[in-house]
Amino acid sequence: MNIAKWLIITGFSLIIVGLITWGITKLGLPIGKLPGDIQMKTKKFGIYFPIATSIVLSIVLTIVLNLILWLFRK
Repeated sequence: MNIAKWLIITGFSLIIVGLITWGITKLGLPIGKLPGDIQMKTKKFGIYFPIATSIVLSIVLTIVLNLILWLFRK
């Protein structure tokens, strides 16, 4: 695969991910505040582990990228 085709696929993927993220925030879904996300706060610092959000985004990105690659193979 040449670099131009790879850049086009990457660009479209980023646009789709951006649109999905924008749509999710407009719908009011709690991305970043899911039940599996871990937050620990103290007086001096805080730690945040978005475990459930990472899993959900990974599944969505896998589906989107596979669809994009499938479209470009035809």
